Amino acid sequence: MPDDPVDIALPYFLALPAAPPPWPGVVVIHEGNGISSQLLRVCERLAAEGYAAIAPDLFFRAGGTEAGDFATLIGSLTDAQVRADLDGAAATLRGLGASAIGVTGFCMGGLFTYRSALESDAFAAAVGFYGARIASMLGTPKCPTLLFFGGQDPWIPEADIAAVVAHHPDTVVYPDATHGFMRDGSESYDEAAATDAWSRLLAHFAEHLQ
Repeated sequence: MPDDPVDIALPYFLALPAAPPPWPGVVVIHEGNGISSQLLRVCERLAAEGYAAIAPDLFFRAGGTEAGDFATLIGSLTDAQVRADLDGAAATLRGLGASAIGVTGFCMGGLFTYRSALESDAFAAAVGFYGARIASMLGTPKCPTLLFFGGQDPWIPEADIAAVVAHHPDTVVYPDATHGFMRDGSESYDEAAATDAWSRLLAHFAEHLQ
């Protein structure tokens, strides 16, 4: 690891379709625990479906995933830097030949996905998974946005989920799923919810990333 990670360009994991560009692209935003093997598999699955997928390491200014405790890593983020990093990741995909760009993310990444949909012009579609605090910033997204929650999520109050559903009626809530239901290989993984959500994500991107 470099002595001063701040002095490097935004690092990212990239998965590309085997076919040459142009293809649609997706920015994939990690959870609060940073870049994980599950996140990389999401990128690879998207690439297998014909999307260029990029997962930026938003924690690089603090040394990257597992370089510090949760508070240190989260504390290294500012709203302005996160927006610039996500817009920059989208620009990287465009430079590689991607056409329309979508954004998706999990947990913290789900929140940043929704914020990007509200604030950024870089994205043509958004899909957010179990993002906390979305209820506190409800607005009108600039792009078609689909949100997912687990009905048994211990980190997101039921009232908050209900507020999101009232504001965004297309929101999908899986009654028996918990936080992290997409995280395959973990105790929170819910195969039925994850399978359905993945098919809905693909349909959403297929419709809006032309």
